[in-house]
Amino acid sequence: MAVEDKHISYRIYLVAFAIFLMAIAIAVKLTNIQWVEGDYYRKLAKERTVRNFVIPANKGNVYSADGSLLATSIPNYEIRFDAVTPKAEAFEKNVKSLSDSLASVLGKPSSYFQNELRKARANKNRYYLVARDLSYTEYFKIKGFPLFNLGSNRGGIIIEQETVREHPIGKIAERTIGYDRIDESGQLKRVGIEGAFGKYLNGKDGKILKQKIAKGQWKPIRDVNEVDPQDGYDVISTIDVYIQDIAHHALLKQLEEYGAEHGCVVVMETKTGQVKAISNLGRDEKSGNYYETINYAVAESHEPGSTFKLVDMIALLDDNKVDTSKVYDSRGGVITYRGDKVRDSHKGGYGKISLGKGFEVSSNTILVQAVVENYKNNPQQFIDRINKMGLNKPLGLPFQGEGKPIVHQTSDKNWNPNILPWMAFGYSVAMTPLQTLTLYNAVANNGEMVKPQFVSEIKEWNKTIKKYDKQIINPKICSDETIKKLKALLSNVVKRGTGAKLYSKDFSMAGKTGTAAVNYAKDGGSGKYYASSFVGYFPADHPKYSCIVVVHKPSTVNNNYYGADVAGPVFKRIAQKIFTDAPSTNKIKNLDRKIQKQENNYDSYFVKSQMKSPSIPNVKGMSGMDALALLENLGLKVKVTGIGKVKKQSLQAGQNIVKNTTILLELS
Repeated sequence: MAVEDKHISYRIYLVAFAIFLMAIAIAVKLTNIQWVEGDYYRKLAKERTVRNFVIPANKGNVYSADGSLLATSIPNYEIRFDAVTPKAEAFEKNVKSLSDSLASVLGKPSSYFQNELRKARANKNRYYLVARDLSYTEYFKIKGFPLFNLGSNRGGIIIEQETVREHPIGKIAERTIGYDRIDESGQLKRVGIEGAFGKYLNGKDGKILKQKIAKGQWKPIRDVNEVDPQDGYDVISTIDVYIQDIAHHALLKQLEEYGAEHGCVVVMETKTGQVKAISNLGRDEKSGNYYETINYAVAESHEPGSTFKLVDMIALLDDNKVDTSKVYDSRGGVITYRGDKVRDSHKGGYGKISLGKGFEVSSNTILVQAVVENYKNNPQQFIDRINKMGLNKPLGLPFQGEGKPIVHQTSDKNWNPNILPWMAFGYSVAMTPLQTLTLYNAVANNGEMVKPQFVSEIKEWNKTIKKYDKQIINPKICSDETIKKLKALLSNVVKRGTGAKLYSKDFSMAGKTGTAAVNYAKDGGSGKYYASSFVGYFPADHPKYSCIVVVHKPSTVNNNYYGADVAGPVFKRIAQKIFTDAPSTNKIKNLDRKIQKQENNYDSYFVKSQMKSPSIPNVKGMSGMDALALLENLGLKVKVTGIGKVKKQSLQAGQNIVKNTTILLELS
């Protein structure tokens, strides 16, 4: 019995010792949690129940050059209700009047809101949706309704805010104005002015502290923000809404008429390089409608075709290789170089014509002969001319994805002798539409090449933060003599060359047509299509704007896919709309210039008016106003009938003047 009791005692001691060890382990663990790992667990608990949420700052606005709003951030509000927070007395006192107020703003019956609010309270819903997509005015009004005016801690109102980006002019120039979007890969994509100048537009985000409640929902802890957001600056673009509207619809009309795949147009101010309009339209295959999706003018680098022939003329004339009067034989419209044929679009060629005429009618054979004849022994000299003008480099625009020009160098591994003749008529070389326009704009600007500019100023209200002045890429692309000849050639293209269909005796334009075969080497030539273009400036004598139009894949029905047929009319429509349909000027010229005839008339009148004549003067033939002033200054009362000059006077000249005597003047 004693032995059994002894075994029981050992068991009790063993259990007690085990319990003691467990107590020590628990104590050690609690101590570890409290003091060693305490900060970690407290932080973890806080992160899971309380968290700072970002309040996006309101972006600055994007304005046009004429002050029109192009892009703006509009606050958007969502109001929810924590039905548990209000005390029963406050809830019952205000629920009816709150429901009536909500009904007046949100358009649903008061009974609906009263039932919903009571249901939310019965279900202890701490995140009941009252309304979303509210304007600031609607939000501010609802915030002041009964119960809600007690605030979040006593009234249960929960306010959520986000900003929505709106384009007041709609889809016009949407791609250039830009936007922020999440692409298919989940990456934030920022394009256009919005993306390029985001560091100014975006401002600084704020923070708000929220607490996690039921069902994974988060509720603001306080009415005020932890950190208030700071609004972004405003960006003043160079876009002119009036010109933009003209360019957009002129391009759209032509794309629809020719069933083209896509196209672009850019209008640029000659002296400053400020882009006044840019439109990029591509056809949606499903709907057939045209939208702004890709900035073709900036991003699409392709073989320009005949518009590149201006480079030929600059090189040939400025290198003193040949003059425009040099005559070449088009050789029936076909020339073969190392097995490759260069053809004219005009079947049979043009016979023997001058180089200048060859440029005007856009003869491939004439221009190629001139380039090959003068540069075949030193093709790098021709390439150097292109490089010197800066055409081998991107323009350095602020936008992402600017297309890179392709200008082959003789040092390239793939260089071969046929690249030179092909470059001469716009192949084996690539440029974006905006790069081509920059070259033509330099000719219009008397040789000064300026960088295209899309933004003129960054502002905070009326305070200028940063100003963007004209940037010169090349101060002189060629001599003044060459510029003079080029301007004459470009004017003749419209007067009597490939652009003759566009000529108008009432309005002057200058430019060059282009029709390039694109993708001709793809899939054995099955992917080939045409890109029609026209680039130039207007008015021809004193250029104010330069413009390029490029239309890809127009219908080839009836063979009217050439630049003069497809792209040219867009150019002409824009020019005429700007300068003839709505002529305008920003300044009055020669305001202080004196007109001698007016000065003489005034001097004559002044002398007569100052005369202290003792007798009535002869005022016949004088204008009624002058005669009236003269006679009244002499103390006579004057009555006038008719309009024009004095035909008769009731008192004869030479009579003595009696003050306050009435004289009647008859005007014709």
